[in-house]
Amino acid sequence: MSVPLSKVRKLGNTYYLSGELGFSAPGVLAEGGVAGQTKQCLENIKATLAGEGLSLDDVVTATCYLVNPSDFGAFNEVYASYFGDPKPSRTTVGIELMLPEALVEITVIAEGK
Repeated sequence: MSVPLSKVRKLGNTYYLSGELGFSAPGVLAEGGVAGQTKQCLENIKATLAGEGLSLDDVVTATCYLVNPSDFGAFNEVYASYFGDPKPSRTTVGIELMLPEALVEITVIAEGK
């Protein structure tokens, strides 16, 4: 099944990435609860950015969606380990995701050179 979206779009030097779930393989979510899924989300984002000649250092903002507010601490610990200073601006919201097993989804906007 084809999904009606682009994984990444570029406008000028700005890159908009679609929401990323913690898939370790097609249709397989990473193990390890929210920490494992957050790590995999960020690894997937890192790979997408690398394909555009960018890195996590180029991320200027992130929007993060958590299914369980009680997972915020574990999510935040993993998230913080991926970004240096200055950290991207961030919005984090509690929400029900479309895939029932998914615990976190992250989308970012990055600025290229």
